[in-house]
Amino acid sequence: MADLTQTPRPSARDLWDRAPKAWIASALILAALALFDPAQLWPTASFALQALLQTAPYIAFAVLAVAWLKATGAEALLAKAFTGQQTHMIVMAALLGGLSPFCSCQVIPFIAALLALGVPLAPVMAFWLASPLMDPAMFSITAGTLGFEFAIAKTAAAVGLGLMGGLVTMALARSPVFADPLRPKKTCGSCCSAKSPFEDKPVWRFWGESARRETFRENAVENGLFLIKWLLLAYLLESLMLSYVPAEAIASVVGGEGVAPVLIAALVGAPAYLNGYAAVPLVDALIAQGMTQGAAMAFVIAGGVSCIPAAVAVWALVKPRVFAAYLGFAFVGAVLAGFAWEAFA
Repeated sequence: MADLTQTPRPSARDLWDRAPKAWIASALILAALALFDPAQLWPTASFALQALLQTAPYIAFAVLAVAWLKATGAEALLAKAFTGQQTHMIVMAALLGGLSPFCSCQVIPFIAALLALGVPLAPVMAFWLASPLMDPAMFSITAGTLGFEFAIAKTAAAVGLGLMGGLVTMALARSPVFADPLRPKKTCGSCCSAKSPFEDKPVWRFWGESARRETFRENAVENGLFLIKWLLLAYLLESLMLSYVPAEAIASVVGGEGVAPVLIAALVGAPAYLNGYAAVPLVDALIAQGMTQGAAMAFVIAGGVSCIPAAVAVWALVKPRVFAAYLGFAFVGAVLAGFAWEAFA
């Protein structure tokens, strides 16, 4: 008789999906340096560790702020942005999109709940466009690395992009692009079974409930490890870029004046985007090597909206033509934000 109690052995794909890819990539970088360029090993490791220590206060603030939002249930307040007149909903959705603590995966059940409740696509689009660009953790990391003014400008760009996308979507709601926008089946994965953010009212003194204390602890640990692993990889890559990539090569592509650097940065933002947090020190290195301020802004806006985690949340729920409009909004908004920041900076 066959033994049915044995646990099936995980497949190679399962093992790969579970693998800590950011940690592995950092280890491979250090191993490659030790093998091919030992003299560069300690400077690279030292650069990354010093950068992490300098960023530590911002990481700590970001981790604690997001954990507090999760533990108190303050996310429930976001639901109020999607009630009332549609124009009001768009404005509130764009504003709150840039402040929400949702990661790209958590956006899926939130948006699915909104669409299921019959919320128009226009405010949903506004939230979708603004949400992946800025959150409390992103603002803290950006301000600590690229400067407070850049972080403020990116926040304004996130809200502006959300407003643009939402208002255009509302104006063209009956067009062939946005009519009947949803997929017949919302196959958005296991995260869609997550608890709806509408169910609870905020409890500001969360420490009085054990479940909320546990939520705070779990989110603090999870977000702390998330930020550290990606920033470590980003600082290692930044060090390699500064050491091995000629500044002239960067400056020749996204340096100088004119329209071309901003357009190129917006076009390459999506495929070159590693992670929203990891992109910050990489952009810092690109600026040091000649990237213009406008190109840097265009890069982070285009990449943040169209990177794989954020784009999957949209693709999972809407038809391809709406997804194409989403990408179009990302590119146009990135170019406009780049020109505006270039003129200001």
